[in-house]
Amino acid sequence: MSNLRNSVRLVGHLGNEPEVKKTANNKTLARVSIATNSSYKNEKGEKIEETQWHNLIMWDNNAKLAEKYLRKGSEISIEGRLSSRSYTDNSGVKKYITEIIVNEILLLDKKKD
Repeated sequence: MSNLRNSVRLVGHLGNEPEVKKTANNKTLARVSIATNSSYKNEKGEKIEETQWHNLIMWDNNAKLAEKYLRKGSEISIEGRLSSRSYTDNSGVKKYITEIIVNEILLLDKKKD
């Protein structure tokens, strides 16, 4: 049960092409955003669609997989953990960001003939 303490599972579509780079210690890093959709009916019975955006961080093998196979619009399922950090922008304003560090990726797009 200890691995459930900080666990995130999402299914969604990529909002951009993976941004892949090598770090100073020669690790591969990929950043990408994923959109998840949900819907509900409001008090008037109208269907309301909502989209949430999530920032994903992938390292090494997952980053290489992202670079090779993932494209904007790709549907994927991921499992990972939440990570929060802060930084100061160029204007001196402190910003906060929450990202998902991806442990597993499952490609859900149908194969093309």
